[in-house]
Amino acid sequence: MHHGLSTSTPAATVPVPASVGLADFQDLGHATDTFAADVVAGLAEPRKAIPAKYFYDAIGSRLFDRICALREYYPTRTEMKLLETHRGEMAKLIGDDAALVEFGGGSLAKVRVLLDAMPRLKSFVAIDISRDHLLDAATTLAEDYPRLQVAGVCADFTRPVALPAVARRRRRVGFFPGSTIGNFEPEAAADFLRTVAGDLGRGGGLLIGVDLVKDTEVLERAYNDADGITAAFNLNLLTRINRELCGSFEPRYFRHHACWNADESRIEMHLVSRRRQRVHVAGRVFLFDEGETIHTENSYKYTVDGFHALAEDAGFRPVRTWTDARQLFSVHYLEVA
Repeated sequence: MHHGLSTSTPAATVPVPASVGLADFQDLGHATDTFAADVVAGLAEPRKAIPAKYFYDAIGSRLFDRICALREYYPTRTEMKLLETHRGEMAKLIGDDAALVEFGGGSLAKVRVLLDAMPRLKSFVAIDISRDHLLDAATTLAEDYPRLQVAGVCADFTRPVALPAVARRRRRVGFFPGSTIGNFEPEAAADFLRTVAGDLGRGGGLLIGVDLVKDTEVLERAYNDADGITAAFNLNLLTRINRELCGSFEPRYFRHHACWNADESRIEMHLVSRRRQRVHVAGRVFLFDEGETIHTENSYKYTVDGFHALAEDAGFRPVRTWTDARQLFSVHYLEVA
């Protein structure tokens, strides 16, 4: 499967009230059939797994915003500090003539740091899988930056997505914060970057956040917060399956587990069955042994050199890299080679 953006896929433009102030809003749908097929296929595997992209219904998106504010969760605040400290350099590299395109926009909090440093930027496109969350965030952004053409695309950006006209007419620079690249398997990460390079085109760029390899204790604490917000985020996946796929999961019979896999250089998140049990999903029956897990997410961590090698293989040329003093996190500006 190819990841990223394509300008060839037809988009369904959903009418949005003029009062919201968006230049465009495209809803490519939630693809419930894909959700059902992916969940059923994943639960039927010898080692059960569900793609992490399905965390992000409206509730999951709100829970993730809460995770980003946790003291244990260093990536968000460290990346934000890097953006704030170096936004002048980043703005110059992006250029006022560009259309800025954010993949997996979420709350759109980080892009505001860049927009504040680029008052003459003309257009911005946010792509996110959670329609209501995206519409709220994009509408608020449009109200706060009235000179900026703001467009939203509700879509799974790991599949081909049509860019709206406000982006197609300009040089394009992608914004991919939060180390979301770490949620891809390494081969899929290269595939995603390769497709993005082709879609951004010659002269295009990509500003991307990448989490770094570090002390195991720091990593595991970030994904096992004391307030249990990450656990609620993980378990909400079962609640979503119950609601949308006629599931019979009892979330209390599962527990959240996150651990560092040094051999694979990744944090793994699992839902662990607390007992032997039988679960119905979309008309199918699945059996769980006590201690059996559903693998819900990988979060790969990179070295700077390792990420640069990945980016170069995918058709990018590394231009600038910024890291914090503790070497917890990195932000890279890449150009299409």
